Amino acid sequence: MATHRHKRETARRTPRAALIAAPLAVLATGAAVSAGVAGSAPAPDLLSADLSVAAAGTGDRDRDRPLGVVSRESGASRGESAEKAPAMVLSPVEKLLTPKAVSTAVKQADKRLWTTTTLNLWTRPDAKAKKIGEIESAEKVLVTGRTMKGREEIVLDGEARWVTAGYLSAEKPFALGGECTNGTSVPAAVSPNIKKVHEAVCAAFPEITVYGTFRSDGEHSQGIAVDIMVSGDRGWQVAEFVREHYADLGVSYLIYSQQIWSVERSSEGWRGMEDRGSATANHYDHVHVTTY
Repeated sequence: MATHRHKRETARRTPRAALIAAPLAVLATGAAVSAGVAGSAPAPDLLSADLSVAAAGTGDRDRDRPLGVVSRESGASRGESAEKAPAMVLSPVEKLLTPKAVSTAVKQADKRLWTTTTLNLWTRPDAKAKKIGEIESAEKVLVTGRTMKGREEIVLDGEARWVTAGYLSAEKPFALGGECTNGTSVPAAVSPNIKKVHEAVCAAFPEITVYGTFRSDGEHSQGIAVDIMVSGDRGWQVAEFVREHYADLGVSYLIYSQQIWSVERSSEGWRGMEDRGSATANHYDHVHVTTY
């Protein structure tokens, strides 16, 4: 029987190469794990880019929304617009008086007309107007052509002013020849035309100082007649002066030196009258004027 020799079991030595490789493997595994962890989280730059893209996408969706949908971003601005007061609606007068409209009218005015009487000057055409002065008769003024509420717009010293419509004319009106400076007057209750006759004759013939108006009979009692106390050739000068300007003075007829002239029979000229007796009755010492 063979005797088995038993070899003593001795611990097997690990090769040196394996001892070196193991730590390296552990290091490699750790590196791989670290790389995996790092790879699972986005880099800061990529994260920022992704957020920017997301924000841009949100903006695109807002632009695609219907106008009736209010977004959080536009709600504040739209609320502010809603709080603004609506535009003021201007009346026709206010539109006419805007600085731009007035400036344009003044710059484009190129027509001139004569005033036919003394006119009040107003700042505007309506009831809010303020009177700021007057303009005399027979003045040539620049007009804009704009009218409203019974007034016309004129230009004085570069400023827009308003006057009563109907008293501007393309033709120069008859001028009374200036003011009456001799101190004479007629009663306030006589007709406007009698006042015109007195002013015109007084200015043209200042030496005449007696004017007979009111008395109890006929047209004198109505305040539409005046006796201008003058005689001789001077009387004829006065009579012809009044006849020449009868339309401007509102004259119906006049008598002098037993002669009569009337608007109704003006084509006949001066016509003779019957003898009434005295020089005064036959109008030798005064010119009688009856007005409308």
